[in-house]
Amino acid sequence: MRTIGVLTSGGDAPGMNAAIRAVVRTGIDHGLKVMGIHRGYSGLINGEIFEMDRRSVSDIIHKGGTILKTARCEEFTTDAGREKAVNVLKVFGIDGLVVIGGDGSFRGAQALSKLGVAAVGIPGTIDNDLAYTQYTVGFDTALNTVLDAINKIRDTSSSHERISIIEVMGRNCGDIALYTGIAGGAEKVIIPEKGYDLNELCRIIIEGKIRGKLHNLILLAEGVGGANELASKVENVTGIETRSTILGHIQRGGSPSAFDRILASTMGARAVELLIEGKSSRVVGVQGGKISDMDIDEALSMKHEFNEYLYNLSRVLSY
Repeated sequence: MRTIGVLTSGGDAPGMNAAIRAVVRTGIDHGLKVMGIHRGYSGLINGEIFEMDRRSVSDIIHKGGTILKTARCEEFTTDAGREKAVNVLKVFGIDGLVVIGGDGSFRGAQALSKLGVAAVGIPGTIDNDLAYTQYTVGFDTALNTVLDAINKIRDTSSSHERISIIEVMGRNCGDIALYTGIAGGAEKVIIPEKGYDLNELCRIIIEGKIRGKLHNLILLAEGVGGANELASKVENVTGIETRSTILGHIQRGGSPSAFDRILASTMGARAVELLIEGKSSRVVGVQGGKISDMDIDEALSMKHEFNEYLYNLSRVLSY
């Protein structure tokens, strides 16, 4: 192993830069040449590749987004596109590849592994929807971003005695809604894994008003969707003014939290170590507070395990 490449793919996540920094500096510390690849698999196919040194990753650990940029690439989903990517890696003398991204990015790394590329994945996604790891890079920062928004919305919601429905990201995984719902004291968490009953929701709100509640916060995961429609239904049933807020891509941005910086740094270093050890087709994760790794096929075959305990706890604490 003489030369490794690193790319970020799919949706950006806070902490990606910290992971890039760790890959570059760990690689150089082990005597490797490190090549950065712009715009994910699209940049790989197009040869947007350049050598990185220690200064390339100076002053980036605190920055959100990714200095390597990211892009979707339809061409890479084809056999011809993947073959081209493999050839480009050979042209640049890249012996191993670190891929930072989510499920789709990992499936790209999986495909390259089957074509003989030594590839290791780092989970970079705010969704926290990769089953093999307890936490993904960017999830903690997204939670804090949402929590800050909840605190601000609560102020105005309480002043006007309103119901506020806050829609958060996460695709078909409800972790962002669930975790921030507990941390933000939401009256109800609505997630794809459980769905909801409109009558039960309205009953909770009305009972809360009778007890003297000045406001109601409802966290809605985008996998359920329809914050505006739900707000209209709730207002019609309860007679209480209801507003919806869709936080959107604000959740992906911002300076990464200390947790995400440390997680990304340790995962980045471990990814390089795995390549040096001759291990490929692996993904780095965290289990029980310790950095771990797993075969990429096994990791992608696992189903995300819903945290039933936390969901039940959110129901208990909301009353």
